[in-house]
Amino acid sequence: MTSTPSGPRPSRRSETSRRAILGAAFELVGEVGYAKLSIEAIAARAGVGKQTIYRWWPSKGAVLFDAFLALATDGQADTTLPDTGDIAADLKHVLRATVDELTDPRFDLPTRALNTEVAHDPALAADYVERLDRPIKELKKQRLRSAQRAGEIASDVDLDVAVELLFAPLFQRWMLRSGPLTPEFADAVVATVLAGLRPRQN
Repeated sequence: MTSTPSGPRPSRRSETSRRAILGAAFELVGEVGYAKLSIEAIAARAGVGKQTIYRWWPSKGAVLFDAFLALATDGQADTTLPDTGDIAADLKHVLRATVDELTDPRFDLPTRALNTEVAHDPALAADYVERLDRPIKELKKQRLRSAQRAGEIASDVDLDVAVELLFAPLFQRWMLRSGPLTPEFADAVVATVLAGLRPRQN
């Protein structure tokens, strides 16, 4: 993922502390939940003073967000989209991977906490869109553009809408716990959405 960070820029000597803080925030929110997460607890787990955290981040939500970014930039989260020439197969692969991530116990509570905080903090929401959501969405659109060039998707499809149609059902079912989030559901979403995106036959 390529993005321009607007968060903390610690010196090389502080990199160890930064990583310890981000790791502590991610671990703790999974253990105690976001409501009980505190800067003091993060500092204690990371072995730093809380003023060190406040010098780099304005809130615990901002710390948690940078913890998610660290996962992506450290290669622990795959943000690339395959392009095998078969858009249906590629989208099923990506949506199934999304299902796996959302249902992974290690990521469930931290991801819910981040989404909750983004919903309540306009500044964090803007940072989230700029540094994470928009770059990843552009990668998804690039894959759909390739499918348009190959004639697998109609040339007049609004790709921003197409991305929302593909991924929003997964996030809604996960966030609201409104039904089982399974690979089969991911496949059904892909089949349903592509039925509307295919070139129209005259």
